[in-house]
Amino acid sequence: MGWSHWLRDRSPGWLAALLLGTALLVLQGCAHQPPPDDAQTAVGSANPDARKRAHIRLELAANYLQLGKTDVALEETRQALAADPGYADAYHMRGLVYMSMQDWTRAQASLQRARELKPNDADILHNLGWLQCQQQHWDEADALFRQALATPGYASRIKTQTAQGICYERAGHLKLAEQALLQAYEFDARSPVVGYHLASVTFAQGDAQRAQFYIRRVNNGEFSDAASLWLGIRVERALKDGQAMSQLGEQLHRRYPESKEALALSRGAFDE
Repeated sequence: MGWSHWLRDRSPGWLAALLLGTALLVLQGCAHQPPPDDAQTAVGSANPDARKRAHIRLELAANYLQLGKTDVALEETRQALAADPGYADAYHMRGLVYMSMQDWTRAQASLQRARELKPNDADILHNLGWLQCQQQHWDEADALFRQALATPGYASRIKTQTAQGICYERAGHLKLAEQALLQAYEFDARSPVVGYHLASVTFAQGDAQRAQFYIRRVNNGEFSDAASLWLGIRVERALKDGQAMSQLGEQLHRRYPESKEALALSRGAFDE
């Protein structure tokens, strides 16, 4: 799915897919769980059958969103809410669809409604925080990420620590970004998302040696792309490793000849 417009500038496209794809998978996971029985049915649900119908609609919405068919996904969430107006997951899904469309106002309204119905749901808090980050509301984003991380039993802490680190980086708080990303790295050292951004923030702070360690792990794996290769080239240049620079440059031109990174390399625009 095309999440890349959410993580612009220095963020590779696979990063967006890996980070924010998890937000969609949260709802897909809900969709594959058995629908709640009478005792579990939330206030606002007409009856268990209505919840089941809404549940199926959300599963369809998640699939359509993965395919990039946002209009159809929105229609499925509309039908889910028509069947069960008190279904928090439907508002959550609708918020994600609007986020994918960069309709921040409608995304905010939907996610806020989901939060009202599920005040302590860490995944909703995470997505509200990410939404604030897209709009450069740094303090609001940080507060929501912290609240998500403080939720007992939250299973997706790495996702939120990574998003928090990226948001700190965008805000120019490089040391805070590094701290958040190191916490995520401690639990998932293989994540190319975390590795890329740790390389980015350490390089921005003048530590090319550490940046080299992180970005080489990314570029030696299956998820390297134009952005990660370009960062690797700049790091190797700072360390005066011409051979590594040349190898990465060849990969960049061969695999992504029309990319902005390949064009910058051709111009020698290393500091753009």
